[in-house]
Amino acid sequence: MSPKPSLLELNPKKILIRSTNWIGDAVMTTPAAHSIRENFPDAEITMLAVPWVADIFRVSPDVDKLFIYDKKHLYPGKIKGVFKLADDLKEFQFDAAILFQNAFEAALITRLAGIPVRAGYKRDGRGILLSHGVTISDELKTKHQIHYYQNLLAELGLATAADTLQLHIPKELDQWAHGLVDCLRYQSPVSLFEQQQGPTAPGLPELKALGQDGVAIPVIGFNPGAAFGPAKQWPVDKFGELASLIAENYGESGCVIMVFGTDTDTAAAQKIRHNCMRTPYHVLDMTGKTSLKQAMALINCCDVFVTNDSGLMHVAAGLGTPSIAIFGSTDHVATGPYSKNSIILRREMACSPCMQTHCPQGHLRCLESISANDVYEELAGMLSRNLLGSS
Repeated sequence: MSPKPSLLELNPKKILIRSTNWIGDAVMTTPAAHSIRENFPDAEITMLAVPWVADIFRVSPDVDKLFIYDKKHLYPGKIKGVFKLADDLKEFQFDAAILFQNAFEAALITRLAGIPVRAGYKRDGRGILLSHGVTISDELKTKHQIHYYQNLLAELGLATAADTLQLHIPKELDQWAHGLVDCLRYQSPVSLFEQQQGPTAPGLPELKALGQDGVAIPVIGFNPGAAFGPAKQWPVDKFGELASLIAENYGESGCVIMVFGTDTDTAAAQKIRHNCMRTPYHVLDMTGKTSLKQAMALINCCDVFVTNDSGLMHVAAGLGTPSIAIFGSTDHVATGPYSKNSIILRREMACSPCMQTHCPQGHLRCLESISANDVYEELAGMLSRNLLGSS
């Protein structure tokens, strides 16, 4: 029996990539997506993605089209939705599908869609559905997640591009974000406090009306949330203590702290502001007020970003924003921020990384033992280096 032809030999002209379902994982697939583009520069590449990660690829030069897998509105039902999506994909007549997602469903959909070449890791009992299945080695489990996706392509016979995260922001959003952040850098504290009460981030006309005055001040991002669970979340009280330390050390009007997240993080943002009662106007609550692409554009403008292990941590790494990543229960080797501009703060414990959503010991010492002062020292050093670098 002759060996199966490789993807390069098949030279597909229409490729479907199945994205992962988490923001951080999607960011970590971007080097592999770039590798696919490098191997098939003339192919039409479509990214199949759930709505909340679509902005990662929306203006990527490595993706020609986005196909949104909206399970709630367009493809409801575990069985009915899968068959409907497969029928819709069948119309595009893809030559090949490369599955970054590990789920059985991803392979089933592409098989039902009649895509002849279906490549991915043999996981979740789906090997029989793959035309080009790849086995995971034990060595791969000890490496960063970026290598996990790149290795898939290498095993499929493709050349891999550099392990560099690839995030792109639309020009108009970049202008909007810089306009907002420039206003924050120069506005008085009272003006900031008055502007942050709205349900959404201000638009360009509002920003132009604000104008600029005073001396430029640092803008710092906070990301207190993490979808995985509390074992990944540095306590909100400590974020509040850090906000107070920053405000005290940078003067009455010396900084702005933007708190990012979804509307589920609004209570945390309010608590951080409350902990900073003497100067609450330093804390700007952006939770639930931005889309992912708006948050990406704003994080790109921050001087420093303080974050839990989360999707936005990987966004900051992909944008090269100086970041402090606080790790608790998760593996900093496999899923740490892949950036020279990031540092990881963690405490080595006999029980870590436990990879649990809740602390099995009930004490969360891996996070509780990291103080606000510990984070502030790193943050102050980053700000100092940034200021020296820009002078």
